[in-house]
Amino acid sequence: METPRRQQINRVSGKVLIILSLTALLAVISGYTHPLQPDEGSAAHIFQLSIVALVPIVLLFLATADWRQPLRSVRPLAFPAAALVLAFSALYYLEHYR
Repeated sequence: METPRRQQINRVSGKVLIILSLTALLAVISGYTHPLQPDEGSAAHIFQLSIVALVPIVLLFLATADWRQPLRSVRPLAFPAAALVLAFSALYYLEHYR
């Protein structure tokens, strides 16, 4: 049986996933607006911290998901996953071709 507290934790962790993945994406995009620097700037550290923070939040989200309905439980991960793919793709392009 799914408890209301567990559902609430799952909902909040899903929202935090979106915030952290968008933070990572925006940190990488901000690298395109600044001139190249010899060292890592604050955006690189923000990106790194948001990626590290994603790990326990994903685990919390998965631990509190209702696995009797797997598709419904995994669906909220689609947007954060897409944002992370874009962030890492943009970072790769920024590091190798710019």
